[in-house]
Amino acid sequence: MSDITLKINGTEVTVEAGTMVLDAARKAGAEIPTLCNLEGLEPFGACRLCVVEIVRGGRSRIVASCLYPVENGIDVLTESEKVVRYRRTILELLKARWPLIDKKLLEKYGVPADRMVPRDNFCIMCGICVRHCSERRKENVLGFVGRGIERQVVSYTVRAKKVCPECFDKELSCLRFCPTGVIVNDCATVCPASRDEEAFAKPVRVRDDDNAAAVKKSLGDA
Repeated sequence: MSDITLKINGTEVTVEAGTMVLDAARKAGAEIPTLCNLEGLEPFGACRLCVVEIVRGGRSRIVASCLYPVENGIDVLTESEKVVRYRRTILELLKARWPLIDKKLLEKYGVPADRMVPRDNFCIMCGICVRHCSERRKENVLGFVGRGIERQVVSYTVRAKKVCPECFDKELSCLRFCPTGVIVNDCATVCPASRDEEAFAKPVRVRDDDNAAAVKKSLGDA
């Protein structure tokens, strides 16, 4: 593969074609937060914390750096005013689902306290458990159902009762990778196979109109 030359926060970097901007930025020493990115799994772009600003020819756009391949001649800004504004809003939404999110990260981006309506759920839909189960383990016990705020992770009970205990015994369980611990907190034991219900990470819909208005205001769209 040919090499690609770009700038990361003003520093010229040369990387192999096909490299994602996130990896190129980290190679250049830039710190970009992520929650859904895990080595060995395909990029997913669910948490959106890795957003950066891509500038080319006087135009810019916000992209998820884990999914955006490097291009010759682009300037990547990892902490621009626009990026900070987007990241602050994303963190605020994540905090509503997961109150125990890293406080240092919240402070760094100036996330306001308790502006979003909390949800009674710690699942941030990062998809790590689903992808670990399908990509690494090739078991496909977990999956997504629904769209938007109704989206949830489910375990397919018949297969889960057979596969999950074996995974756990071999220390290959998705529990090891869940960033919020919701799989443990929302199960009767440490394994989703212990539950009779299919859904073990069901989101709760709470006054979403209020949260939507807050998001628009923070992004300057209100």
